[in-house]
Amino acid sequence: MRIGLFGTGRVATALGPALTAVGHELVFVAARTHASAQALATQLPGCVALVLPLVQALPPADLYLLAVPDAAVPAVLAAVAWPAGALVAHLAGALPVAVFAAQPQVRGGVLYPLQTFSPSRTIDWPAVPFFIEAPEAEAEAQLLALAHSLSQHVARLNSDQRLQLHLGAVFASNFTNHVLGIAHQLLAEAGLPFDLLAPLVRETVDKALGAQLGPFGVQTGPAARHDAPTLAAHTAALAAHPAWQSLYTQLTQSIQAAEAASVVRPPSPA
Repeated sequence: MRIGLFGTGRVATALGPALTAVGHELVFVAARTHASAQALATQLPGCVALVLPLVQALPPADLYLLAVPDAAVPAVLAAVAWPAGALVAHLAGALPVAVFAAQPQVRGGVLYPLQTFSPSRTIDWPAVPFFIEAPEAEAEAQLLALAHSLSQHVARLNSDQRLQLHLGAVFASNFTNHVLGIAHQLLAEAGLPFDLLAPLVRETVDKALGAQLGPFGVQTGPAARHDAPTLAAHTAALAAHPAWQSLYTQLTQSIQAAEAASVVRPPSPA
């Protein structure tokens, strides 16, 4: 496919080379500055750099991908003179496909890769789940084909399902990373290396992912045991970090509420 790419952030920087590696042609990269667009375009054979807002006609392409922040998608959609019938897809987890309703001249869709992206990390694209949504059958077929060219795990999800998936991903990835950051800081304050926690973290994640009853069913720790002396000692030790102290208390209460409600069964299939 001939693809026009909007954005030069983490997702665009990872996705652009991945698309060319499996045989697609990146026609252009568009960004707010020429420098950022050019930096990515030089990595993509035959790709040109464009600056937003565009002053020239949009180069023809089979698909235009919006790898921009969720809040910027409506503005980009409104600012570009799209060719009639253009296939345009965003890559956001929480943004509904209805965002395209204000641009009836385009065929809108969603190409959502469920992954975290960082410049220093190499993405194993065949293992990344992709989720597709498009109201039009032909647009859906094109997006499914593109996703299958990258990944072995492709499925259709509607906007409500995708929002719930994205919410779960934030808890599983972003919030988990933040809590690990707190742990890193606490150990650093005690002069202890963070890698002491590595075996524990790996076992916790492996156990949660493999638990027949789900993560709630394998919960351990002082909150689950209602170990009042330890909980009190931990709370006191966090006196210098009142925000973390509050978070500790809230997480403890959430664990105990889940235990009390016996929330140990996986949800029923939709």
